[in-house]
Amino acid sequence: MKYLLDANVLSELMRPRPNPSLVATVRRHERDSVTASIVYLELWSGVEMLGDTARARYLREGYRGLFAPGGLPVLPFDAEAAGWLARERARLLASGRTPPLLDAQIAAIAVTRDLVLVTRNTRDFEPFEGLRLENWFETGNE
Repeated sequence: MKYLLDANVLSELMRPRPNPSLVATVRRHERDSVTASIVYLELWSGVEMLGDTARARYLREGYRGLFAPGGLPVLPFDAEAAGWLARERARLLASGRTPPLLDAQIAAIAVTRDLVLVTRNTRDFEPFEGLRLENWFETGNE
């Protein structure tokens, strides 16, 4: 494992015409990639909010395939991640920043598992100390 894929990466893969460069990069690194239980929550929450629509049915089918046995591994938010997050959240709050909880949990999983977080929203994750980031949506950054 080397990369933790954020929700915006996985949701892009489900688009009718996903970013070809991103698709190629994900394929190149698929054996080294995982996601987080928090990302799983974000994706499935989005599907549930769509109700009984054609788009929701399409996404359900796609995500079931993605997360099927032998598919993309999903890492839990565990005690080690919670401990890291408690310390990091205290540091950020002391400096006047309030990180969104779900982003903070994703960062905690990546840092404690020594993974690079792959996201389009690098700016949202920059405050987290020790978190390595890559944006595979940008050319030359994969």
